Amino acid sequence: MSHFKRQAFWRIALVTLLLSVVATPVAWMVARENAEAEIVALAQEESRRVLVAEDAINLQGGLAAQHAERAAASLVGGLFDIVEIYDRGGQKLAEATTPAGGEAEATLPKHGRPRYVRSFYENFQLPDGRWALRVFVPLAPSPGAVISGYFEGVRLVPAWQQDQIRSDAFVVAAMVCLASLACGAVIYPVVILLSAENERRAQQVLESHIAMMEALGRAIAKRDSDTGTHNYRVAWIAATMGEALGLAGAAMQSLIAGSFLHDVGKIGIPDAILLKPGRLDAQEMATMRTHVVQGQEIVSGAGWLQGAAEVVSCHHERWDGTGYPQGLSGTAIPLSARIFAVADVYDALSSRRPYKAPLPFDAVMAQLAQGAGQHFDPQVLAVFQRLAPGIQERLQGLEEAAIQSLMASMINRHFDALNV
Repeated sequence: MSHFKRQAFWRIALVTLLLSVVATPVAWMVARENAEAEIVALAQEESRRVLVAEDAINLQGGLAAQHAERAAASLVGGLFDIVEIYDRGGQKLAEATTPAGGEAEATLPKHGRPRYVRSFYENFQLPDGRWALRVFVPLAPSPGAVISGYFEGVRLVPAWQQDQIRSDAFVVAAMVCLASLACGAVIYPVVILLSAENERRAQQVLESHIAMMEALGRAIAKRDSDTGTHNYRVAWIAATMGEALGLAGAAMQSLIAGSFLHDVGKIGIPDAILLKPGRLDAQEMATMRTHVVQGQEIVSGAGWLQGAAEVVSCHHERWDGTGYPQGLSGTAIPLSARIFAVADVYDALSSRRPYKAPLPFDAVMAQLAQGAGQHFDPQVLAVFQRLAPGIQERLQGLEEAAIQSLMASMINRHFDALNV
């Protein structure tokens, strides 16, 4: 399983688990409250039916207490263990209890005179652990009429009914939990499928970007050199140094892109100057040096190639400040440009050109050492001096295809298609 798939699996599993942990108790509470509401609704409906039958809705006149007592006697022992009926002023007209209700009455919360205008209920647990529901119902002869009295009933929920409510709530909670887990199981392959498609398309974009970078680099190298491998070699050398210096991610990508495109601005230099076999005069040299600014203008605002700007704009700066075009010195020069400067000079001295033969390795290293603190960052050069024997051995005698293969491995290591 790939790193992304493992990461997606554990993230989805975690979200699913959290969802089930949150949803399950909520489902339990909702199911229990719904069960309570059903009990209360049934109790309210039954109490109203009996009160109407016993003429206890209209608690006015001399027979009000008699009607209330008959209604209380009819209601107690069925849905209710305690029944109390009050007149409009809050005076108790009748009360009836079952034996269990009588025992529990002393432990019930006390209320003052009834003054409510809408039905409601309370849910509480008695000291002995029993579960009780108390129903409050205002009485009126007809909907919207003046309240003529109050009915209050207490139901001690029996053990079998509590077990049934808990069982139903557990079933609902379990179904919610299973649904959450099933949702995660269904989402995972969909995420993997969509991610694979996204990664495939991102890889295509990355490959097109790299192909464009290589094409630009080769085009410039062909104009200025008899070999198309210069950019591959110098980019690989710079990236190898970058790894030793701890570069990664965007910094490494910028170094590689900048190494490929360091001389892209030479596109704007006339052939008469760029390909002149002899030494350039002062005016021609000034024109040649404009390739840095022209290169910066080419890569700036070019989307993904923007990362190459540091090397393109600063690869001719020198540690002692005598470089161009800005005359930067020391650490004011971007690290990627300081790395590239060493790699570029090493490759130039080590390579065969139409106008010179390659220098021996020891001679190349001697010239580089002379540039420490002047042309090159001494610390960067020290890292290269440690790596140079391995670099020289690795590149010795390689043809263009082999060097391209080396660079392809480096690109695959440092370019993430989903983050380019």
